[in-house]
Amino acid sequence: MSHEQYRGIIDSLYQCAIDCIHCENACLEESNVKGLVKCIRLDRDCADACLFTAKLLAGETEFSDEITTICGKICDACAEECEKHASHMDHCRVCAESCRKCAQDCRSLARVHVM
Repeated sequence: MSHEQYRGIIDSLYQCAIDCIHCENACLEESNVKGLVKCIRLDRDCADACLFTAKLLAGETEFSDEITTICGKICDACAEECEKHASHMDHCRVCAESCRKCAQDCRSLARVHVM
């Protein structure tokens, strides 16, 4: 599969990374930063995983199934944590939505390769 065929998931990965970075920075500005430590760490981990995954997919890696599976799990964990804060922090709501979409896209890519 050429990198052009990965364009959709690469776009999703970059959007998720941007939303995670924004959420991380916004969480650091909240009054209850100590209560957001897990969220901040998962935002950072998810952004890093998404950027790394996008880079590998752009390079037509032979490890696309493995890396997208791991990235999807990290996205799900970040979404789960952000959803805990989504009702009172818009940046967490946006991040959770982006992470859920990205995780789904990662799972979809892995399923395509299995079929």
